[in-house]
Amino acid sequence: MTEAEVTKSPRERYRAQVRAEIKARAWEQIAAAGASALSLNAIAKQMGMSGPALYRYFGGRDELITELVRDAYRSLADTLRATAVEHGPDVTALAHALRAWALADPQRYFLVYGTPVPGYHAPDDITAIAAETMATLLDACAALPAPPDDAVTPFDEHLASHRAWAAGRPAPPATLRRALAFWTRMHGVLSLELAGHFTGMGFDPEHLFAAELDALTGPSEAG
Repeated sequence: MTEAEVTKSPRERYRAQVRAEIKARAWEQIAAAGASALSLNAIAKQMGMSGPALYRYFGGRDELITELVRDAYRSLADTLRATAVEHGPDVTALAHALRAWALADPQRYFLVYGTPVPGYHAPDDITAIAAETMATLLDACAALPAPPDDAVTPFDEHLASHRAWAAGRPAPPATLRRALAFWTRMHGVLSLELAGHFTGMGFDPEHLFAAELDALTGPSEAG
């Protein structure tokens, strides 16, 4: 038990336990039918509570989804940060940490990187947590060898004035492009793998993931 938990009153500890159980039940629902089917009333019934009683812990579906999304993004941001601390600014290490995190809990992955939940809009603090993962990625991409001057692309020029997503990092356009390429290609492979689209195709998705990573970090990309 942490020091913060010790200082909580019995009522506060009970509330935290109930909220944790509600979230666990929510993940079970999401795994069975997707986030769009999340029902607080169904969770209340499973827990032997009335609907109004459960709403004392979460004010509505969106508040519960926000808590789940916040937990998921925080888990990923912490995972990537720990990887960076252990391995330094290493894109390859970050990629494998991302894949391990996604495979450990596909429903958690799809909640933040899958189809948006209809009618749900995440609050600003969620965007801030998500930006931490991009900041870690940008730091790793900045550590790669710089591409030659003649490798500048029209998209690099576009990114020079369209960098609001870059977590405040003063990275040059070529580094921004690398980070976006990494982010889109790694998530593209992971999304297809976790959704089962490679099933029956006769190859190991892990090797495809590694090949895409090599293409991003190899000589042709690094210059």
